[in-house]
Amino acid sequence: VLVFAAVAQTPELPVEKAPAEKGPAEKKTPEPVAWTPPSVDRVKDQTLAWLKTTDADATAKANVESLWRDVSKDATSGELLAQLTESFALANADSAKLVELCSTERRTMVLLDCEWLKDEKTEPLMAANLRLLYGRWLVQQLLFDEAAEQIVDLKPDEVVDPASLLFYQAVIHHRLLDQKSGLAAAQSLIEGAQHSPQRYVAVARLIRGDLVGLKEDTLDHIARRMEDIERRLDLGRAGPRVRGIEDGVIESLDKLIKKIEESQQSSSSSGMGSDNIQSSKPAQDSQIMGGKGPGNVTKRGVGNTAGWGDLPPKQREEALQQIGREFPAHYRDVIEQYFRRLAAE
Repeated sequence: VLVFAAVAQTPELPVEKAPAEKGPAEKKTPEPVAWTPPSVDRVKDQTLAWLKTTDADATAKANVESLWRDVSKDATSGELLAQLTESFALANADSAKLVELCSTERRTMVLLDCEWLKDEKTEPLMAANLRLLYGRWLVQQLLFDEAAEQIVDLKPDEVVDPASLLFYQAVIHHRLLDQKSGLAAAQSLIEGAQHSPQRYVAVARLIRGDLVGLKEDTLDHIARRMEDIERRLDLGRAGPRVRGIEDGVIESLDKLIKKIEESQQSSSSSGMGSDNIQSSKPAQDSQIMGGKGPGNVTKRGVGNTAGWGDLPPKQREEALQQIGREFPAHYRDVIEQYFRRLAAE
């Protein structure tokens, strides 16, 4: 998020054009990109045409016309968006409130009522570009759900800064773990790299590489959803949507734990399947060992001399005395019976 925020707030530089290649006259025609930014003249004409349809007073209209009179022919798409939204603010009170909001940091969770942006009566040029401005600001405030409501359904040809639209769409989808939509937005931005700021394209490639390897119900996927829950709770969100995400995380964890347990059981079963388990050394402690063998031990030669296992009388007496000192009396009786049985045999 910090990377995205830094990229978003970096002043836009003119798009660098690749040098013309030298070679034969006949060359392969480059494939057309899916989108191209509008020219400065086109945006200016659209703005002045919109201005004529408004009920703004003469002073406001004069200010808007003055704003576009000296616009640079080399203005970037980001600069055109700023100039266009400023024009809306000069001629429309609702636009002025929204533009002012988007120029400051969020101080409250109560946002402006911007339903008018999606009203069919709102002029499409104003609606689409102000929604882009608002959505960009919402992303910078980590309000990804609200930003998605504003811009995920916009098309590049509806706004004057299509590169910014695709960039913020990719960021939203990435943060909300919408893999398919995120890949599509990032790819579209990359395909129009010659019309996009280099920082946008670089981040789009990172998003694409990250989303390609993302798999559901993995630890990585679960961790990202938990991070999203934390973000929502930090914003004071604890409604049904957050609880639904929490339930999904718990369900994914249960699946992962079950999968691990089944894997361990399978491994254990394959290890216990042999009827002939032989060990190169004795067990460290007394325990029930696995396997299905007969339980026989290796026989060792212990000699055939009479009296094997007997202790000399002196050592036997010392052992009995030590047992009497360190253990209860009935242990001494058991040991004495053992020695008498050995002597009888």
